[in-house]
Amino acid sequence: MKKYIAIIFAAVFALVSCNDWLDGTENNTYLTDGLVWSDAESADLYVNGFYTYLDKYGQFGTYQFGGSMTESLTDAFKYGSLSLGHKAGHPNDYVVNPEAVTTAGCLWGIWGTAYGNIRRINGFLDSMKKFSKLSADKNTELEAQARFFRAYVYFQLAKRHPKGVILYDALPTGNDKALSSAEETWQFIYDDLKFAADHLPAQWPSAENGRLTKYAAYAMMTRAMLYAERWDDVVAAADSVINSGRYGLMDEYKDSWKGGNKESILEFKYAVSGPNHTFDQDYVPMCDGYDYGALGTPTQEMVESYERYDGTKFDWSAWHDGSATNRPNYESLEPRFQATVIYNGCKWKDNTMDCSVGGTKGAFVQYGTVPYSYGMTTTGYFLRKMVDESHTDLRGVPSTQPWVEIRYAEVLLNKAEALYRSGASQANYNAPLTEVRARVGLPKKNSAGAEWWADYRAERKVELAYEGHYFWDLRRWKVAHTELTGYRVHGFKISGATFEYIACDNEDRRFFSRLYCLPVPDDELKDNKLAEQYDEWK
Repeated sequence: MKKYIAIIFAAVFALVSCNDWLDGTENNTYLTDGLVWSDAESADLYVNGFYTYLDKYGQFGTYQFGGSMTESLTDAFKYGSLSLGHKAGHPNDYVVNPEAVTTAGCLWGIWGTAYGNIRRINGFLDSMKKFSKLSADKNTELEAQARFFRAYVYFQLAKRHPKGVILYDALPTGNDKALSSAEETWQFIYDDLKFAADHLPAQWPSAENGRLTKYAAYAMMTRAMLYAERWDDVVAAADSVINSGRYGLMDEYKDSWKGGNKESILEFKYAVSGPNHTFDQDYVPMCDGYDYGALGTPTQEMVESYERYDGTKFDWSAWHDGSATNRPNYESLEPRFQATVIYNGCKWKDNTMDCSVGGTKGAFVQYGTVPYSYGMTTTGYFLRKMVDESHTDLRGVPSTQPWVEIRYAEVLLNKAEALYRSGASQANYNAPLTEVRARVGLPKKNSAGAEWWADYRAERKVELAYEGHYFWDLRRWKVAHTELTGYRVHGFKISGATFEYIACDNEDRRFFSRLYCLPVPDDELKDNKLAEQYDEWK
């Protein structure tokens, strides 16, 4: 048996030799418990499998909406294909047909997968108590990592089911258990994150670089407690990160999500040999040499969210009413636009992009005229942010840019929101926002009250664009039922010098209030006699 275990360990280490210790498989968690807990190296390998959740629930993974970006459920992003499928027609169907979400299932729900993850984590903690021969300090270090990931997975559940979920702090002894309250759920998440923050190191030895730190736990706490509306906890956790002096904003916004720098608080690394992902292949234009990319593209609504470089608003009215006879001055928009969106006339991989009808460097196709929009844009734009511009062999080499789960700018924005929502002074809640804007040369906002809240929401939308926050923000703010209802997204159909403002949906979008809390799945209710359905889904 020991030889068999050694072979598995060797295979896993070979898989991630370019990625240090980070494990890209989950097979190691099924090793015989007694052997796993006989030495620290084996136990570390066991816990490494939980780090893959950062990939799977992130923008490069597949757990969340089948790999489709949830921004496609908002006005910010449009998948171009009419035919159903992940990163294709499913998001387009969901935004016009919210009836597709039922108690039988929801494509952006994760109930069954999440509870499978939680069971594995609790199994790890259970086996540690029963079999570990390691020191108390080592056991605590491992428990802190495991409990961080338990909180992380429970957060994924709680943001979908904010009225409370079923809580397990150990392996279940049966199928029947009632849902906990919202307050109990958020406290459970807080307690796990607090344990992680209290017992994880501030920094690991270089050989363990990439493991969770106490500041990753505090940063995650700022996010989770924002959803819980526990403002003081958000501010305290943010101050722990800020006052550590270990993190800061990168000088250039285009470097902020690239990982391996002072802005990255928690990231997941990839390697050509695996684990890897397909983000580049999914979103590059056809002129990059890959025929099946550009599955989704930024919308005109997203483009209009950006201020000009001096902080003033760009006037798009002439393009809306058709009176404009020239190309918009995209170059006058602030640096985050340039780093996020590929637009007509910009440079991309040494090409000058021509996002027009018949364009050879960024071809346009009208939404609904073809089953799949492979390689072409239905909005007149392509996604630049998080796509690796140095990746040229798209047919032969997978994508390996890291996924940054939490970066410093988010912590600042979380603190700003919590201070505002808790009734702090304008000077206090405006300071973190000012710091984020100063990075891209934008002036300080002098607004207060409701006007500042609108400014903050706009700032959060562009700073964290396509990092997986916008849809969830609209839900937790309880504005999705109004802001995601009764509209269509738009783009430009470019022909020569004509920029025609067009709708990129075939019907109006809708969002139901009951979608603020997804239902308990039928399968859970069938097997669990104590679980009850939320009122709005009965």
